[in-house]
Amino acid sequence: MKELEVEVLVVGGGPVGLCAAIELSRLGISTLLVERHPGTSIFPKARLVTTRTMELFRAWGIQEEVEAAGMPREEYLAVGVGSSLSAPDFVRAAAELDRDAPQSPTYTFLCAQDVLEVILRRLATARADVRFGTELTDVRFGTGPAGVRSSAGGGVAAVVSGPGGEETLVRCRYLVAADGSRSGVRDRLGIAWEGPPPLGHMISIMFEADLGFLPADRRAALSFLTDPPCAVEAVDHRERWMVQTGYEPEQGGSPEDFTEEVCLRAVRDAVGVPGLPVRLLGVLPWLQQAMLAAAFRAGPVFLAGDAAHVATPQGGFGMNCGIQDAHNLAWKLAAVLRWGAGEELLETYEAERRPVARRTVDESLANALITWQMMEGRLPMAEAIRQQAGRRSSEGLVLGFHYDSAAVVPDGTAPPAIDDPYRTYVPVARPGHRAPHVWLSNGSPGGAPGDGRVSTLDLLGPGFTLLSPAGSGWAEAGTRAAAMTGVPLTAVEIAGDDTPGIPSSPTWAKEYGLGPQGAVLVRPDGHVGWRTPAAAPAPTALTTTLTTLLSHPSPTPASPSP
Repeated sequence: MKELEVEVLVVGGGPVGLCAAIELSRLGISTLLVERHPGTSIFPKARLVTTRTMELFRAWGIQEEVEAAGMPREEYLAVGVGSSLSAPDFVRAAAELDRDAPQSPTYTFLCAQDVLEVILRRLATARADVRFGTELTDVRFGTGPAGVRSSAGGGVAAVVSGPGGEETLVRCRYLVAADGSRSGVRDRLGIAWEGPPPLGHMISIMFEADLGFLPADRRAALSFLTDPPCAVEAVDHRERWMVQTGYEPEQGGSPEDFTEEVCLRAVRDAVGVPGLPVRLLGVLPWLQQAMLAAAFRAGPVFLAGDAAHVATPQGGFGMNCGIQDAHNLAWKLAAVLRWGAGEELLETYEAERRPVARRTVDESLANALITWQMMEGRLPMAEAIRQQAGRRSSEGLVLGFHYDSAAVVPDGTAPPAIDDPYRTYVPVARPGHRAPHVWLSNGSPGGAPGDGRVSTLDLLGPGFTLLSPAGSGWAEAGTRAAAMTGVPLTAVEIAGDDTPGIPSSPTWAKEYGLGPQGAVLVRPDGHVGWRTPAAAPAPTALTTTLTTLLSHPSPTPASPSP
């Protein structure tokens, strides 16, 4: 049996696993990803890419590629309701782009999962060891198969089987399980899977058809139809579409009922054109669920994505919440493996991500309830479209979540009071919150090409970033603190007026809650870890802060890369 030693093994090659491998490799961590299927998904199980996820894609340099592969925002970020796509009662409401788009240098986008995974796989393969057609067959924690000791520190020993059946013993410090809602790793660990019974037994019918005859006011990412009850999703903005319907097992229904004839009738009824030329591409049965793992960690193993939580598809939150899991976890693993952080830092993964996942699952249920009430005739169609349109704007949930853990140093301020925390996002640089986006004059490389601007988010790198007003003295303190601790920290000064070679904005310091002597330390995941509105620059203050954030007793130089 061949043997391989890596620092992190990622199990699962969907969007969450691929993003975990990308971010871990970006942080210099040796990573192996294994996926049992021979290729990426052939079915677009997700399409919505939230603003926060698009920000990560921007940082990874693939924003433009994703946008080129997806659907035009202005046409398809909308929801529709009617008897059919062609019925006179069909109504459509679009997302409020003008209201929400200014909160970020990018915005929510639609890109089918099967297309997105190809982009992510290409990037992950360029950075990490990515093996499709390779399955995890055995795993041990602390000791490997047949008593073989795993890597230093206990860690994990796993056996993976490749396309030809050849087995490899993989020793690693940590394992990230991104192997889906029926996670074999979660089952091996005995972690409870909590939630109500399945909310629906669903069938997705993907098809090709020319729907160009539909006017612009009938084009939407998602349309809920009532005759018969189903939903229609735009997969691309040309020929690929999907009908989602269901069946009742207790009434004798099953996926086998969806013959070619039944599927063709379902598609034509949904469009409202009996003789519509249709080419069926695939049929996928699935369960509509709302589930949460009782724990996100067991020793050296971490659950992420659908292995940790499953939301209903209403809102498009599931994949995105999982990608944020990976982003949160990756820097913490790197901090322990490279930057001298204590193992206690890894406890903050569950402390930070599980509450966000719970809220995300609950909000997806609230969205699903609107659809059920309409389908059952308990909610008028006009009211349903009003509520659904309002729920399509979810920047409060997507950008406004914040963390409260040992990896955040509170500054004594309270979070902003918000009437509608689902829809409304209030930018704030309070510790625990996502660092706000502010446009700056492009005084340094990395901004949006050609427009002379750079976002504060573009200044953030894979390590810690210290932002401070130009001339405050904090940049020098940050450089010295990085040298003392061995923690990667980039100090960036921002001017209040146009200064050659320095990004500038007359409002950014106020928007970040800083005075002329203030500073804010942003974690590698883009969330604020510490803030001082006004204090004399001091390397010791930063070293103490880093020591606290990274859960180690004293400043410790980073270990050398292997």
